[in-house]
Amino acid sequence: MKLNQLVDNPGARKARIRVGRGIGSGKGKTGGRGGKGQTARTGVAINGFEGGQMPLHRRMPKRGFNPIAPKTYAELNLGRLQAAIDAGTIDASAAITAETLVEAGVLRRKLDGVRLLGKGELKAKVALEVEGASKSAIAAVEKAGGTVKVLKAVAPAAEEGEKKKPRKKKKAAAEAKD
Repeated sequence: MKLNQLVDNPGARKARIRVGRGIGSGKGKTGGRGGKGQTARTGVAINGFEGGQMPLHRRMPKRGFNPIAPKTYAELNLGRLQAAIDAGTIDASAAITAETLVEAGVLRRKLDGVRLLGKGELKAKVALEVEGASKSAIAAVEKAGGTVKVLKAVAPAAEEGEKKKPRKKKKAAAEAKD
């Protein structure tokens, strides 16, 4: 066999449809776009438009609440933690934090914190510091003799012990002037 004899299998390469090349091609005249009007032209931006009727996406009720900046947590199951302890990548006697888990290669990245989940079995006595934990995970860690410290993100004003000043009512302010 020579390089000039290399050929694809019959039917392996399909020729593209050449639109608007006469009526004999089967895609001539209107070129598969139907009749006249807006959709026969380029640059049509109709999408959800229903001819003046209220579009479906606006007829449907709004549901739930979508936070502007949602937090994403790195999830850690107890079984994975136990496997890392058995492998010797994590020292069970020291406090286990998100940084410790990333350094050990148990988690790829910290994200907004670590959430401990209860899947799997934990045998080692560990002290964990995580941003969130399920009830079953906390129960399993405490059953094994360990502790779970749930860290909470605190707003800066609450840390300093400051309270918001109460708003003055317009009516009370007007009476005070008199």
